Amino acid sequence: MKTMTCTQLGGPCNLEHHGESADDVINAQDRHLKEAEKAGDATHQEARDAMRGRWRHPKKSMDWYNGVKKAFKELPEN
Repeated sequence: MKTMTCTQLGGPCNLEHHGESADDVINAQDRHLKEAEKAGDATHQEARDAMRGRWRHPKKSMDWYNGVKKAFKELPEN
């Protein structure tokens, strides 16, 4: 199990996301951003818009995705 924060994934806060894979923490970040948006948290709106936009531009999003995967791989186990 490894941990990445909202900030490490491009967000504005230090909420920790835990997972066995980079995909686990990316999915946790996506849920976190959706919940923040639903709650009216404007500080997360820019990150939420970026997350949404990544999947509309697959080539561009692969750089972000591969960067997260690399960063996750380099993290120590919890």
